[in-house]
Amino acid sequence: MKKCVLVLLGCLLPCLATLDALAQNSAWPDKPIRIIVPYTPGGGTDTVTRQLAERIGAEQKWTFLIDNKPGGGGNIGLDITAKSKADGYTLAMGQTANLAINPAAMSKMPFDAQKDLVAIALIAEQPTLLVVNSSSKLKNFSDLIKAARNKDPLLKLASAGTGTVGHLAGELLAKRAEFKFLHVPYKGAVPAITDLLGDQTDLMFATPQAALALIKSDKLRALAVSGSKRLAVLPDTPSIAQSGYPKFQALDWKVLVAPSGTPQEILLKINMAAERALNQAKFIDLLEQEGSTPLGGNLSKVATYIKDEQALWAQIVQAANLQFEP
Repeated sequence: MKKCVLVLLGCLLPCLATLDALAQNSAWPDKPIRIIVPYTPGGGTDTVTRQLAERIGAEQKWTFLIDNKPGGGGNIGLDITAKSKADGYTLAMGQTANLAINPAAMSKMPFDAQKDLVAIALIAEQPTLLVVNSSSKLKNFSDLIKAARNKDPLLKLASAGTGTVGHLAGELLAKRAEFKFLHVPYKGAVPAITDLLGDQTDLMFATPQAALALIKSDKLRALAVSGSKRLAVLPDTPSIAQSGYPKFQALDWKVLVAPSGTPQEILLKINMAAERALNQAKFIDLLEQEGSTPLGGNLSKVATYIKDEQALWAQIVQAANLQFEP
């Protein structure tokens, strides 16, 4: 009889533990959720994160704390996230650079982008804009290719930093179009664009947030878009794919991530909440006005998207023979 009781208890205890875990998860969240932004306040990633948190918070009655942890090319903030407790109370807004480019190009990473973090919700993607000073002799994309192939002198490509999407877009175009350039990295988009405006450099792949206002005020000229199609906010600017280089694409995407091991039920809750926010007309309009395309999708789609992008950028990094440290 005692043996039967012990066997029964042995069967019940795991079930009780599972039920307890489910009960705890169903009560989630019962305190503020921290979202780490691995870049400085006021930038594109920070703005989108705050807008997303505001909309989810209003609908779900969840409280969010936005915590900016810049540095290390975005690695510092994501490393903090990867090493946090996997309970759904610490999330981060990951990007192309820190989830796909850095792991492929850096000899040492403080976290494993594929094993230590789980992608929850695809927020948006955006191309970069190939821009020149409005006073430049490069009037269109064809002019640029001709000048770049001339090699005398080498065109100077400004970027917001080594390993950024803007830098890698330049490397990819140089490989596809068979030319070389002099890369001039800066500590951010603002000083890079400042020198472009001052004719210290020749061209730049800039984010729409950094370049659109200057394009509209005729201080910069957009020659091409690094996505597969034109942007609604720049209907007269062709994509590089439409300009003789089919399938050319270099996108900067944003994805909400959590530490690996975060309960599936919590991941599903966050995914569904983000999906509802991304279907709000005002949020869609905000993203499109800054040159982004809202994404969304279930957990399976998110995982596939990130896996494919990591493989793509690894190929680009390898082709460019690029290795760097933050």
